[in-house]
Amino acid sequence: MVSIADRLAASPLAGAAEAIPQPSAAAPVSKSTMTLPAQGRELRIDLFRGLALWLIFIDHMSPDLLTWFTIRNYGFSDATEIFIFISGYTAAFVYGRAMLEAGFLIGAARILRRVWQIYIAHVFLFTVFLAEIAYVAASVNNPLYSDEMGVTEFLRRPDLAIVQTLLLRFRPLNMDVLPLYIVLMFFLPVILWMMKRRADLTLALSVALYVMRWKYDLYLTAYPDGFWSFNPFAWQLLFVFGAWCALGGGRRLSGILSSRITLWIAVAYLLAAFGVAMTWVFPQLDHELPAWLERWIYPIDKPDLDILRFLHFLALATVTLRVATKDWPVLKSPWLRPMILCGQHSLVIFCLGVFLAFGGYFVLTEISAGIGLHFLAGMVGIGIMSAVAWMATWYKRSDAAIVSKGGVVSNADIAGGG
Repeated sequence: MVSIADRLAASPLAGAAEAIPQPSAAAPVSKSTMTLPAQGRELRIDLFRGLALWLIFIDHMSPDLLTWFTIRNYGFSDATEIFIFISGYTAAFVYGRAMLEAGFLIGAARILRRVWQIYIAHVFLFTVFLAEIAYVAASVNNPLYSDEMGVTEFLRRPDLAIVQTLLLRFRPLNMDVLPLYIVLMFFLPVILWMMKRRADLTLALSVALYVMRWKYDLYLTAYPDGFWSFNPFAWQLLFVFGAWCALGGGRRLSGILSSRITLWIAVAYLLAAFGVAMTWVFPQLDHELPAWLERWIYPIDKPDLDILRFLHFLALATVTLRVATKDWPVLKSPWLRPMILCGQHSLVIFCLGVFLAFGGYFVLTEISAGIGLHFLAGMVGIGIMSAVAWMATWYKRSDAAIVSKGGVVSNADIAGGG
């Protein structure tokens, strides 16, 4: 099944980059299997990452109604797969180039600095998010919010819970993506070092680790009990696959991706997944699935990135990138500009989305809102996220203008970005 996944791999995107200044000269890569695309901002990456952030926000805020406007109810995968794949792609492109041009130590140091930034963002988000939940639960005298969001243990033993939070073992509901991202980014120096020498072997080892996770039940425990909601031993496959595509793998697959056979296989798989997903929504259709098929496909496990979810993401990417070409005119549309800006500031927007999602969920639950108010709350949240992304872009441009005029602004001030 892995070989099928390779054949349905994502499109050879080129030029995806975080908002980090890049050196103008490319280093020779004659002794490396790593192949970097040309420099320049890849708006498709920003667009789809922004879309993933919006979808994650909607799924968290309105899990029962607005999810009909996301991809979660129409197949096996959801926005999380999009976010992790793009994270691997952009991280490999940005830091892979830095590692080639400045060496392993400098590249690794830059990656670890980014890991530290994400870790601080996670701790800060936890503090603010916990305060939001505690205030809401106390103001309406309803402890169910604390139970539902998974912070009851913190309120019972805050001393121990704080330590477990710093160890990434205690997370409230909807705060599982950043710990996974931190772990994956922490190992990125090793991944890039291996890909620089044997890119295909690195991907093969990632597949092997994914298989070992299923065979030997590898997992990380969470506090106070249970496991990580996104098992790094499984989700690393999507992250490494994104890095592999960024560093030449996607370009090498262009012939397969341009094949009509590949397209029709992807379409057929999406339709089959849609049919299965509809049986979850309409119980009367459940008997339409053969018993042998149910035994074979279930459970379609999200924490351990079931292979059916991985293949569903690849099929979505294959079909989408047939339409979203590099010169796609839609990318210049002002209507998509807010989504692109959110994708360019993914860390800030993700954290803001988690905070806004609970606020919206609380309001909609308290007033027993219908679909109209759910839609309005979703638009307000997306509007706030877009406004913050626009503001961050404005500040970055202002700093860049000061630098160009000889002002004193550090590169770190300009870099920020996704």
